[in-house]
Amino acid sequence: MTYEIIAAPFVFALVSSITPGPNNLMLMASGANFGLRRTVPHMLGVAGGFVGMIVVVGAGLAQLFQIYPAAHTVLTVLSAIYLLYLAWKIATAGPAKAGDATGRPLNFWQAAAFQWVNPKAWTMALTATTVYMPEQSWHALATVAIIFGAVNLPSVGSWTIMGQQMAQFLTNRWRLSAFNYTMAGLLVLSLVPALWPVLWPA
Repeated sequence: MTYEIIAAPFVFALVSSITPGPNNLMLMASGANFGLRRTVPHMLGVAGGFVGMIVVVGAGLAQLFQIYPAAHTVLTVLSAIYLLYLAWKIATAGPAKAGDATGRPLNFWQAAAFQWVNPKAWTMALTATTVYMPEQSWHALATVAIIFGAVNLPSVGSWTIMGQQMAQFLTNRWRLSAFNYTMAGLLVLSLVPALWPVLWPA
């Protein structure tokens, strides 16, 4: 029972949080463009927003999608469109300048809201609240949410730090542009697992 309640969701949380996805790719780009300190609200928004998402999904939204699967399909498509827009914003981002109001990382609330249009976050939340909750209770839901909160923040933080370290190499505008286009391309590729079942259903 201990494995089912703690160890199993911990392993899933670590693997799903540390692997590439929209959040991590955006944080890496933000770390490279804006640095660690300015990206901290973005990091906290990702972790806090996802914990809130798990609570809401576990409280009943997952069952709603089972009753109305078309709602999940529509949400996936709309999320993909928004992520394509974000990829374009990353690709066309220039070097951050002091006092430049147009170049700024996501704040806490923007990052928290982004979880609701992040296909990977939806997959993680739905899996966590259906597979890794052996019993449907508030205690089990709170346990899963706490585990994800504890694992998610250092995981996404590591991507921000990687981006910050890469900034030392991205001192040339052409290198920064190439990095941003690469991050944008990877962000688009991260949509494939979510869109594949929608566009090409079995």
